[in-house]
Amino acid sequence: MNCPYNVLLQQTNLFKVFLTKTPISKMKTLNQLEPQQRQDLLVLFITGLLFWTSIAVLLPTLPAYLDAIGINQQQIGLIIGAFAIGLLATRPIVGKLADTRGRKVVLLIGTAVVAIAPLGYLTVTSIPWLMVIRAFHGISIAAFATAYSALVVDLAPPKQRGEIIGLMSLTNPLGVAIGPAIGGYLQVGGMYSAIFWISVITGAISFISANRLHEPRTKIEQQEIEPLAKISMWKILTNPALGIPALILLLIGFPFGAIHTFLPLYINTIHINFNPGLFYTIAAMASFSARSLMGSRSDRYGRGIFIAGSLCCYTAGVACLATANSELSFIFGAILEGLGSGTLIPMTVALVSDRSLPHQRGQVLSICLTGLDLGIAIAAPVFGLVVKDLGYPGIFTIGTGMAASAIVVFLIWGNRSLRHSIGFCLARDRDVYRQS
Repeated sequence: MNCPYNVLLQQTNLFKVFLTKTPISKMKTLNQLEPQQRQDLLVLFITGLLFWTSIAVLLPTLPAYLDAIGINQQQIGLIIGAFAIGLLATRPIVGKLADTRGRKVVLLIGTAVVAIAPLGYLTVTSIPWLMVIRAFHGISIAAFATAYSALVVDLAPPKQRGEIIGLMSLTNPLGVAIGPAIGGYLQVGGMYSAIFWISVITGAISFISANRLHEPRTKIEQQEIEPLAKISMWKILTNPALGIPALILLLIGFPFGAIHTFLPLYINTIHINFNPGLFYTIAAMASFSARSLMGSRSDRYGRGIFIAGSLCCYTAGVACLATANSELSFIFGAILEGLGSGTLIPMTVALVSDRSLPHQRGQVLSICLTGLDLGIAIAAPVFGLVVKDLGYPGIFTIGTGMAASAIVVFLIWGNRSLRHSIGFCLARDRDVYRQS
């Protein structure tokens, strides 16, 4: 069995090799921006990196911690799934707040919550209170992801929107690479208190960094001059231009929730010498590669071909997990899952931003991203209830079916008609729904 030092060294070396081979230095677009824009994007990037590190340090460790204190698999599913309750309850609220009060306020809310919530895991052990803490923790992503995405779009020139969204979204895979590497190392030594304190500290520094951000004034002035158009959740979801991306994220949310809730327990049950933290690190590195390469190309060829390709890749990754029985199969599944999610999420954000108006973008992004939240919310408790009967391969088989259905939905309804949708997926037709 690997000692803690060797586990950390293995993950760190992989990460170093990855960074040196990734064309991250080719960020010419950022050099073409105004100095204030570049500074704001840098502050925003640092804030995002710290935020996702705070979240990710708990990814491979929280389910194991709950198991260590005597909580069974079904209850673990309920506790982990409570995270999405906070997201679902607050997404519409923070979206409207981002449009009316500014993105920075919402960003500060998200970073404050991510710094406070881990303290709760240190102080409570009862299942109801752990669910409350976990739901409170979910508010962090609801607020942060909405404000962060809207700010990036506000700062990005429309012609380079996909490229800048792709570059700025690198904070997620970087954080999800660093966090599990640290968490996995400390978990081997049973140092759970240190894990939670690292989550608190990185979240607190993220809050300080966010406070230094200068929010673009142009969007606020526009909102002050023009009345903010009322737009309901129902109106957004019934609009095919926005409802279909939300449905796709909902379908992907099921396997996504299964991977981030049950994968560490799944690996432990088949007794292979594979650190769960390494899976998340490999997936994050693959995600990093996809995000750094696909954004600029989507500005040139359209979002459709990259969304369709990412859905195929993600489906193959989940299918690989459903039949995994060795270290190699988990590594291969991590690569495919990382490539798929690393392309899908920023490309969907870019697609939804293209199809929405600036003064409604916060609300639209928050409601569309709720699709992913809802999938995660349903997946964790439902799969937790049936895992005893179906086994872990069974729940990942169901997840494969959900991901495959997302491919069909996008292929048929991704654009205004079947012909347009197929052409959009093959980069042969433009996005008919694009507004900005």
